[in-house]
Amino acid sequence: MTVPKTLPHPRDRILRAAADLLANGGREAVSTRAVSASAGVQAQTIYRQFGDMAGLLDEVARQGYAAYLADKQANLADGDPVDQLRRGWDLHVAFGLANPALYRLLHTDPRQGEGAAVMGEAYGILVRLVTRAAEAGRLRMDVAAAAAMIHAAGIGVTVTLLSAAATGVLSEYVGLSENTREAVLASIVTDGPPEAEEVRRTARGARHAVALKALLEEGDMDVSRFTAGERLLLTEWLTRLAAPATGNH
Repeated sequence: MTVPKTLPHPRDRILRAAADLLANGGREAVSTRAVSASAGVQAQTIYRQFGDMAGLLDEVARQGYAAYLADKQANLADGDPVDQLRRGWDLHVAFGLANPALYRLLHTDPRQGEGAAVMGEAYGILVRLVTRAAEAGRLRMDVAAAAAMIHAAGIGVTVTLLSAAATGVLSEYVGLSENTREAVLASIVTDGPPEAEEVRRTARGARHAVALKALLEEGDMDVSRFTAGERLLLTEWLTRLAAPATGNH
């Protein structure tokens, strides 16, 4: 007697259909009608499983990002914080080139709710890496500003490379990612401990202010002896002291 093959659960068929449609046709190809036809389900099944199409695309993004986020988490292991930022950049660009449709969904035409959770997690990891650089006295500016700069530049480079790949001219952009990465890092971090003879005292002090501010924000220093007003004032002072670090070498 032949045992009939069991079809995958409707949820799994829907996810596979949506992921395939996204990869082959982009965001606009993932319509209710197309997913229903490809997965062999009624439209009501999609809404029952995912709430709406945005919920479906959220789950497609979450599953597509799973391995990438695991690699990002592994990059949080102990090590030189600037080297970790380099590896994080490379992981970001490599993921985009390997998953162009999913990357564009999340970064070039975002819609409310789609991929917000996974993007937030990835950005949180970036902020943690930048904070480590600040705590090591390697950051020239505020953590938030540095993270935003890396994030924006990384997306810009990846989108540029995706466009080049789509038009068959990717070979003309060899070295773009690495060169941009190093230019961005040079503007926000030091190469190592400040050289006493070559770095002005104001620049050194600013980097220490950045480091202290990062430690305070992470809760690694006991400031319970200060009043709320004193803590606010301390944060303001450190922010002002950190400002000269931007652009100084």
